[in-house]
Amino acid sequence: MAHTERPHTEPPHTERPHTESGLPIEPVYGPEALAGWDPAERLGEPGAYPFTRGVYPTMYTGRPWTMRQYAGFGTAAESNARYRQLIADGTTGLSVAFDLPTQMGLDSDAPLARGEVGKVGVAVDSVEDMRVLFDGIPLDRVSTSMTINAPAALLLLMYQLVAEEQGIAADRLTGTVQNDVLKEYIARGTYIFPPGPSLRLTADTFRYCADEVPRWNTISISGYHMAEAGASPAQEIAFTLADGIAYVRTAIGAGMDVDAFAPRLSFFFVARTTLLEEVAKFRAARRMWARIMREEFGARDPKSLMLRFHTQTAGVQLTAQQPEVNLVRVAVQGLAAVLGGTQSLHTNAYDEAIALPTAKSARLALRTQQVLAYETDIAHTVDPFAGSYVVERMTDDLEAAAAALLGRIEDLGGAVAAIERGFQKGEIEHNAYRIARETDSAERVVVGLNRYALDEEEPYEPLRVDPALEAAQCERLARLRAGRDQEAVDTALARLREAAAGRANVLYPMKEALRARATVGEVCDELREVWGRHVPATGF
Repeated sequence: MAHTERPHTEPPHTERPHTESGLPIEPVYGPEALAGWDPAERLGEPGAYPFTRGVYPTMYTGRPWTMRQYAGFGTAAESNARYRQLIADGTTGLSVAFDLPTQMGLDSDAPLARGEVGKVGVAVDSVEDMRVLFDGIPLDRVSTSMTINAPAALLLLMYQLVAEEQGIAADRLTGTVQNDVLKEYIARGTYIFPPGPSLRLTADTFRYCADEVPRWNTISISGYHMAEAGASPAQEIAFTLADGIAYVRTAIGAGMDVDAFAPRLSFFFVARTTLLEEVAKFRAARRMWARIMREEFGARDPKSLMLRFHTQTAGVQLTAQQPEVNLVRVAVQGLAAVLGGTQSLHTNAYDEAIALPTAKSARLALRTQQVLAYETDIAHTVDPFAGSYVVERMTDDLEAAAAALLGRIEDLGGAVAAIERGFQKGEIEHNAYRIARETDSAERVVVGLNRYALDEEEPYEPLRVDPALEAAQCERLARLRAGRDQEAVDTALARLREAAAGRANVLYPMKEALRARATVGEVCDELREVWGRHVPATGF
């Protein structure tokens, strides 16, 4: 069937183009853009302070970035099959998506979980599900990232328990738990506990991993979700680093030495289609974090100064209209992440604006990374944009804009106090409204949506989650409860409750409760009982 293109009008003329952060873009940049500029101070060498040019001296010239594909849906068995397929296709790191009940610390048979089991990720209720999820996958040979926040400690401990069953020592495990609950209060909403207890749980996780799982990244401080909610690049830098500062202060306040935990901090950013500004954003964030860690916290270990980050291409920029155009968007976004020096990358599938990605579209997303790594020359040299008039000026401008926002947060008393006032959320909402207004007026061109649209879209058959899986998961949960030693579970949960009410590290009794086959919901209910639930502020 032939498709006709709708008539379109040119977007309104603006006197002067601006970046996504509202900073002006000049038509031509020359040496005057870097007047008074000291390369030694602003750039340094790759792998050296202030890490503007990258956290490692050789970057991708030695080996490419870790190629992750974010995946998880339905049951643990279905997700395991997808992981095996991705590994066979060449992915070098797994990234687990959990369903909404798991993210909220609810069991699959909880009333609030009805209709959401397995929909946006995999359902994991107990260590039994975690075992199935990683069946046949050697955990000492794969790096696993788990996108989980309030219950992050639980999922990490389940992962460790499964590794123990495989005979793998904890000091051989590598990966990341997102574990960034502060951004949940700002942009995403899958929080459970109030900020104070949430930060205590984060600090306990830092200490536990430093002692027990030393190669694990204990947190992925996330700007991605704030960007997806509408944050500009400058806001993304500022609000992410503000959260990072709050976590560092919490850990130091709990008695930890900064160099004992800071090398295992990691970050998570978005990559948009605005390639130049995104490259500048990553470079500015690295430089700012290095200075913060050295000047504010007195970190001495060079690894404590490194802003190592994972990137995901911008899901919010994908369109359901003409979804194949998303292939181009994802390629440009992935290119921006690599040119900006990411340590690992997830490229979205072109059909994710419609439904969960199919096996074919997930493979194609991975192939996009492989083309960038092996068919282009961008991995042959470190920081290709170093010295570029436009990128260096954008880097400076973004750093100044982000620093100003950080200053406002500090004036409010820091990230947590600003969150409680609704500051970050309000700023993001204002920017999201600006983006929506510009899109509606076609001042911001979105190909296939407000320009070059088709009268009729081609048919597409999305991947659908079988609604029967919810009943099957609930039956599996009932069998678990019927077959476990309930007295052992009750005893372990009582010890967890006692630790939560006191000052002991809660991860040790939590691990024993999970080993006894306590469920995610049961463990989180104990913590909810002691710590309460978070009630958000209505606005700034």
